[in-house]
Amino acid sequence: MVVVLLPSLLAAQAGGQGRFEVDAATVEHALRQVPVADLLLDETGELRRLVNVYVDGTDTRTLDGLHTPLDGAREVRVIAAVAGG
Repeated sequence: MVVVLLPSLLAAQAGGQGRFEVDAATVEHALRQVPVADLLLDETGELRRLVNVYVDGTDTRTLDGLHTPLDGAREVRVIAAVAGG
């Protein structure tokens, strides 16, 4: 079991819930179980450009991305980056 934490903006889109306990083997499987998966993953199944994901505080870009295993992990934290000018 791992906890997926969403930022407040995405939690609002998930019915006000920002914390989900899921049973998943990888980051991708965990993200697909939250109600806002379509906002996190694009139509090809890749992580959207402005979405960052951390497993127990480590950026998944330095690990195996969506394929990062969650064996022994406790937390998957989603951070939505802000862009604009």
